[in-house]
Amino acid sequence: MSRPIEDYALIGDTRTAALVSRDGAIDWLCLPAFDSAACFAALVGDDENGAWRLAPEERVLSLRRTYREQSLVLETTYELEGGGSVQVCDAMLTGSDAPRLVRLVTGIAGHVAMRSQLRIRFGYGEIVPWVRRSSGSHVAVAGPDALAMYADVPLTGEDQSTVAEFWVGAGDRVGFELAYFSSYEQQPGPSDVVAALHRTESFWRDWARTCAYDGPWRDGVVRSLLTLKALTDARTGAVLAAPTTSLPEALGGVRNWDYRYCWLRDATFVLVALLNAGYEEEAFAWRSWLLRAVAGKPDKIQILYGLRGERHVPEFEAPWLSGYAGSRPVRIGNAAAAQLQLDVYGEVTDVMFQAHRAGLPPDGDEWSLMRAVVDTVEQRWSEPDCGLWEVRGPKRHFVHSKVLAWVALDRAIQAIEQFGLDGPADRWRALRAQIHDEVCARGYDPERKTFTQSYGSAELDAATLLLPLVGFLPPKDPRIVGTVRAIERELLVDGFVRRYTQGNEQTDGLPPGEGAFYACGFWLADNYVLQNRRGDARKLFERLIGTANDVGLLAEEYDLQAKRMVGNFPQAFSHVGMVNTAYNLVDKAKPADQRRGEAEVTTAP
Repeated sequence: MSRPIEDYALIGDTRTAALVSRDGAIDWLCLPAFDSAACFAALVGDDENGAWRLAPEERVLSLRRTYREQSLVLETTYELEGGGSVQVCDAMLTGSDAPRLVRLVTGIAGHVAMRSQLRIRFGYGEIVPWVRRSSGSHVAVAGPDALAMYADVPLTGEDQSTVAEFWVGAGDRVGFELAYFSSYEQQPGPSDVVAALHRTESFWRDWARTCAYDGPWRDGVVRSLLTLKALTDARTGAVLAAPTTSLPEALGGVRNWDYRYCWLRDATFVLVALLNAGYEEEAFAWRSWLLRAVAGKPDKIQILYGLRGERHVPEFEAPWLSGYAGSRPVRIGNAAAAQLQLDVYGEVTDVMFQAHRAGLPPDGDEWSLMRAVVDTVEQRWSEPDCGLWEVRGPKRHFVHSKVLAWVALDRAIQAIEQFGLDGPADRWRALRAQIHDEVCARGYDPERKTFTQSYGSAELDAATLLLPLVGFLPPKDPRIVGTVRAIERELLVDGFVRRYTQGNEQTDGLPPGEGAFYACGFWLADNYVLQNRRGDARKLFERLIGTANDVGLLAEEYDLQAKRMVGNFPQAFSHVGMVNTAYNLVDKAKPADQRRGEAEVTTAP
């Protein structure tokens, strides 16, 4: 039986990340990088696919867990039936020479029996390694991968796993460390676990201290920003959508995707969140990653890339994994990288425009790239595409895609007007007006008084909530007001917003059924703010963040029937939405660099 997604907490070192369950099991870890093959894959399989459980052997009466203040050092405290109490501290070490996972057991009261069972399975849970003793450690090797296990207590082999059984009394400390290295290189030595944990805690707390947000939801904003930092590859500046693959959008369903990549649709949302919070270094690194990733012919720009900007992320299935809660297939890679989505052109130009507007150091190639992107928009904007939601059905003329083509032109025109750059402004203004007129004529249903998902369709789409947020129309335009009302009527359910109408498989090429997207709820809250419905905005915002788990994390979606999270976890898009909506709800005037679009409207999450 799979643990609920919200039972997990995130630890990471800005190279990779692990998920730790409430009962002490690390069920997901990819080494040495976010997009490497998992060595613990029980999350989408079972314990035989790799996991590390460290917990008391006695019956647990209660437990509580928390991050050490403003850090990614996780503490879980167990109260036991016999009156004993023990704490397990988990972290991945920042600044280390290699990825290192440490676990520290500290006795609090009584005499507590503990058990550690480590099952390493390389290759996404398929490969059982050869394990040998070496220099006071146990070393697991399979092909190019190796893990060294260090412990303060004896380790033994049991049923193709490594086990430690030991007792701790009040004040006793027992440390464990798992260090990754290439099997053909020298084995790294052990760390001083206690000292390393203090250094790691200091790293995260020092980083969190920069946060400029000073509003009523500061703790949640800081936790979301820490999560974004944990999903940022320190070497490349890339921000992952999530550290997991194939956590389902519907329990038992087939909407299971690999999210360990970087989506251009996230680009401006992430940039604005970082700039709002005062993290210019990370914003600059993200912008630089994007410029490197899209380098080449603009008509070849993809919707997603690998951590290092890789274009080829082929998708395959892992049939040896049973899937989270039986949700199969488990997919590795993401075939959506080959889709045509016109919105990426708007995202690229918007990132460059917003970065310039915010005063980030300019890149010499920015304007030439922006011009080339707009040239491509001129040629391709009228094509049908797969849309923001990556439908695997027929291409269509999605309203959001056309609006983001408009954004590409709009930001280029604004760059000419505001920064004195050179370009065919008159020609671009004419095309901008043409696209605007077409969207309003073909993408708007005057009888229902709402924008629709695509030209001529009856379906609604929460992506149309972005129209006022990017400046396409004023937020109080009757067509926007009508769209908000239609979405409230047809997509808003118990405080959550579904992405779009799902009636049958023809909608997106997949069987219907998924949770409600957190990001869409934050977009609706932003529309409420812009329409001066602040009470509604705050109520909706607090409904959404009220379903975060006990350590403040959000998945991609929420299953309204099962009352639990679904989708990959934790999800950058959800946490970015939380950060930016929290800013939008603060009752203070915002400087211009925190806004988007010629209509000078508050930025989208």
